[in-house]
Amino acid sequence: MVGSIEAMNRNLYPNGSVQNFNALEEKLDELRIRLGKANGDPLRIVGVGAGAWGSVFAAVLQDSYGQFRDKVQIRIWRRTGRAVDRATAEHLFEVINSREDVLRRLIRRCAYLKYVEARLGDRTLYADEILKDGFCLNMIDTPLCPLKVVTSLQEAVWDADIVVNGLPSTETKEVFEEISNYWKERITDPIIISLAKGIEAALEPLPHIITPTRIIHRATGVPIENILYLGGPNIASEIYNKEYANARICGAEKWRKPLAKFLRQPHFIVWDNSDLVTHEVMGGLKNVYAIGAGMAAALTKESATSKSVYFAHCTSEMIFITHLLAEEPEKLAGPLLADTYVTLLKGRNAWYGQMLAKGELNRDMGENISGKGMIQGVSAVKAFYELLSQSSLNVLHPEENKPVAPVELCPILKTLYKILITREQSSRAILQALRDENLNDPRERIEIAQSHVFYRPSLLGQPLTSFRLQDKVVI
Repeated sequence: MVGSIEAMNRNLYPNGSVQNFNALEEKLDELRIRLGKANGDPLRIVGVGAGAWGSVFAAVLQDSYGQFRDKVQIRIWRRTGRAVDRATAEHLFEVINSREDVLRRLIRRCAYLKYVEARLGDRTLYADEILKDGFCLNMIDTPLCPLKVVTSLQEAVWDADIVVNGLPSTETKEVFEEISNYWKERITDPIIISLAKGIEAALEPLPHIITPTRIIHRATGVPIENILYLGGPNIASEIYNKEYANARICGAEKWRKPLAKFLRQPHFIVWDNSDLVTHEVMGGLKNVYAIGAGMAAALTKESATSKSVYFAHCTSEMIFITHLLAEEPEKLAGPLLADTYVTLLKGRNAWYGQMLAKGELNRDMGENISGKGMIQGVSAVKAFYELLSQSSLNVLHPEENKPVAPVELCPILKTLYKILITREQSSRAILQALRDENLNDPRERIEIAQSHVFYRPSLLGQPLTSFRLQDKVVI
C-alpha cells in the first residue's frame, strides 16, 4: 500500500527521469511565499506570445504545476484571426490519428469532429482555437497538453504575477507598450521572464543595442531587477518530449535563484547567472550565425570539415562582439557554447539558411515562415551590422594599423548582410568568405577581443548601462 502511494506521487518520464509530486508543491509554495501570495489567491503565470518556445514553456509549467489549481493559474495569450490553411489542417489530422492518446483526449473533450471537418475543407480552424487543444501552429508535429488560451491582452496580463515573454524581439516593444497601459493601476511590479532571442539597434544619440529585457523595461517601467532572460541549449519540441536539457536564467539575484529552483525539472535543469548582457547578446548572435551555418551545410552537402571551419570562425566573431559590449563577458563555454552549437545544428534559423541555399525558399517570402514562425536571425543580422558599421565605434585594425569599423573584423557577419539584407550576393558567398586565403586565424580575433582594447560601454546605451554590484544588476 505504501509503495502504491509513493508511485502515485512520482511521475516517470520516458527518458527515465522522475518528477515528485510533493517536491513540486513545495517549490510552488516557496515561490508563492516569496511573492506574498495569500491562501486562496492563485499565483498567476501568463505567457505572452504562442510561438514554439513560448507554447512549450507554458505547457511544461502546466504539466508540472497545473494539478495545483487552487495555488497556480497558467495561461497563454495569442492574437486571434490566424487561420490554419488546408494543407496544415490535413497534416494536423494525420498527427492526431497517429497518436492514440491525443485522439482519445480530443474525443473525450468533444473536440475531434472539428478536425475532421477542417481536413475535408468544411471548416476553418484558427491558431488560438487549436492551441487550446494543445497544438502550436509552429510545431504541429509535437502535440502539447491542452492550454488555457486568452485572446484579450488586457485580460491576460492585468493581474499577472509572472509574465513570460515568448514574442520575437521585433514584436516585443509594441506589445509591452500596450501592456504598460494595463499596469498603470498596479501596486506591485510583476516578474517578467523573457525568452526572446534577438536585439534591436539604435543609432541615436549614440550607437547602442537594445536587448529584449531593456525593451521591456523601457516600455513598461518595470524595474530591471524584475526582468530576467532565460535561454539555453534546447529545441522546443525536444524539451516537451522530455529530452534532457538545461538552461540559464539570468538577471538580479533577488529573483533568478528562486525562479531557477521553481523552473527546474528532472529533464530540464535550470541554473542561474548574473551576466544578463552576454547571454542576451549571445541569444541574438547565435541566430545570426545559424543562418550561415545552414547555408554552409547545404552547400557542402553536410561536410563535417566545412561546418567545423565555419564554427571556428563564427564563434570567434561572437566572442569579439561580446567583448565590445561587456568588459568581462561570460566565456563562450558550457551552456553558452552548447546553446550556440544546438542552434547552428538544428534551429529554425539554420533550417532557413539551408532552404535558402537549396533554393526552396527565397528572401521575398519574408521572415515569418509558415510552420516555423519568425526567423529572428534576419533582423539580428541587420541590427548587428548597422551597429558595428558606425565610424564612432572605430577600432584599430591589428594588421593594417588604421582605424576601422568593428564590422570589418567580422567577415561572416558582413557576408550575411550582403546575402540577406542588401541581396547583392548569393548564398554561395558564405563559402567564399570561409575560403578567403587572406582570412586570419580565428584565434587572433579572440586574442584581440580578450585584450580589452575594444570594450565600448556606450554600446549598451545610456542611461541603461548596467554593471555588477554585489551580484545585482544595477541601472
